Amino acid sequence: MTLDDAITVLRPADETLVAIIATVATQAELAEALAGANNDEAMTGEGRPLPAGKVAALIELLDADEEEPE
Repeated sequence: MTLDDAITVLRPADETLVAIIATVATQAELAEALAGANNDEAMTGEGRPLPAGKVAALIELLDADEEEPE
């Protein structure tokens, strides 16, 4: 692997991390968003309302990061 290869793989994660920090969300909001991003069907199946505010924004960021091409 070259340096350019590593940068290509890691840069999207760095950009996502910066965007997450920029939301000024709490640790609890980030944890809730991560749980929602990893298992959104379970959250809605439990009768919980759809996330809103910072949690929804964080889920969107986390989901977008997963969709990045390798």
